Amino acid sequence: MIEKIKLQKSINLANEIDKIFLLDEKIKKAFSEVPREYFVPTGFNHYAYKLDALPLSSNQWISSPLTVAKMTTYLKIDKNVDSILEIGCGSGYQASILSKLARRIFTIERIEKLALKAKKTFKDLNLSNIHVRYDDGQNGWPTFAPFDRILYSATAKKIPNKIFDQLKIDGILIAPIEKNGKHIITQFLKTKNNIEKIEIEDSYFVPILNGVEK
Repeated sequence: MIEKIKLQKSINLANEIDKIFLLDEKIKKAFSEVPREYFVPTGFNHYAYKLDALPLSSNQWISSPLTVAKMTTYLKIDKNVDSILEIGCGSGYQASILSKLARRIFTIERIEKLALKAKKTFKDLNLSNIHVRYDDGQNGWPTFAPFDRILYSATAKKIPNKIFDQLKIDGILIAPIEKNGKHIITQFLKTKNNIEKIEIEDSYFVPILNGVEK
């Protein structure tokens, strides 16, 4: 059971985000229900509810809560969204927020110890609708495709066709795309005939890498 004080801190964090970036009520509620301190490294608990990115192991980072809120919002999750694929699980914080908004979350992590840690955290928080896979994220998860939404939590130079193949028609993919030395959060809408692209804003993410790491 999550302690009341942790939930209150989560509510305060949601309110802080909302002051800077207006949140949909469902997304605000999701942030209020997921204590970020479960996802930050040991020794960083006192930073857990600040709007800062924090370091993880293996040169990875847990994104700023503000960035997580933006990425979640840009996915445009509505009542018809059943399944979401996340590429780049990291600490699992982004997946945990998504788990409050859709029925099934599938998240892939290429670093084994991060995948195992995320699994344990999800179990501790009783987030039973999140499925974790240790694999190269650029393979996607064909077994459960097509997905209503796909989210990249790492910067890519381009999105492989096999990932777009795993997105439903009228589905949305959000990814930070490397362009001219910047990381631009980009929204892709898959139609019957093509992929429509909208560049939204600059941000910063770790780069996506090939293969897996023990």
